[in-house]
Amino acid sequence: MATMDRQATTLALAHALSAAERGLAVIPLSRSKLPALRSPHRDDPAPSPSPSPCHGECGRFGHGVHDASTDPHRVRELFAAAPWATGYGIACGVGPHHLIGIDLDTKSGTDSSTALRELALRHLFTIPETVVVLTPSGGRHLWLTGPPDVVVPNSASRLAPGIDIRGAGGYLVGPGSRTDHGVYGTAPGTAHLPPAACPPELLRLLLPPPRPNTSHRAGGHGHGLIHFVRTAQEGQRNTRLFWAACRAYENGLGPDLTNALVEAAVHTGLTEREARSTIASAARMSGRGV
Repeated sequence: MATMDRQATTLALAHALSAAERGLAVIPLSRSKLPALRSPHRDDPAPSPSPSPCHGECGRFGHGVHDASTDPHRVRELFAAAPWATGYGIACGVGPHHLIGIDLDTKSGTDSSTALRELALRHLFTIPETVVVLTPSGGRHLWLTGPPDVVVPNSASRLAPGIDIRGAGGYLVGPGSRTDHGVYGTAPGTAHLPPAACPPELLRLLLPPPRPNTSHRAGGHGHGLIHFVRTAQEGQRNTRLFWAACRAYENGLGPDLTNALVEAAVHTGLTEREARSTIASAARMSGRGV
């Protein structure tokens, strides 16, 4: 077992160094997928008043994702300090890639891949070709990149059941890592790809929702949705209506805008029955069934 662990550590370091060469900041992980190095402050007496937590300013290892580095010398030092590490984590939200991880889980029988496709249909985006990492449990990690001035938070099942997001302050288990449940590896045909840019429509979903402003429920945003539907060309009419109705219901404007959206859709050539059926579908998809 000791020999196997040494081999796993050697392989993990090799994979981590390769990732660092690609500009991905890495840390060593244990078989449990947690950072391999424990906090150097775990036995410190509790100060009063409590200061801000140390993120590595003390110069010692053991600060989790804050230890992550692309410097090969530092990566070797991290693994030398954790000879039991069998994997590595890739820090999200840091330059140069500002990685965003879309974690499609398979626990509890959730169909997260279908949920992501439904989100893409509703919000009019497609997932570009990018790095895909296969997990031992049968899940997938999609690697995307975000703008340097946008902070994407971590979340669990906020978008849909089984879809977790790894953003700033989080990390992804790197391909080649060995854990208690198996080995992570890249999906065939994706290892050579660079992480693709996150579609703007998806990025908007990943950010915290704006605080609602109920002072003008059917104001500027509602007029914009109606104009979007009213200017649809043949071949776009139903898709635009569906998209606009989803946005309306997500923002609490659905009941207020239904008649106006129907009128705009009829103006483009849809029948009233078709328009109301599409809006009803959007309401159901948005969890506001009518």
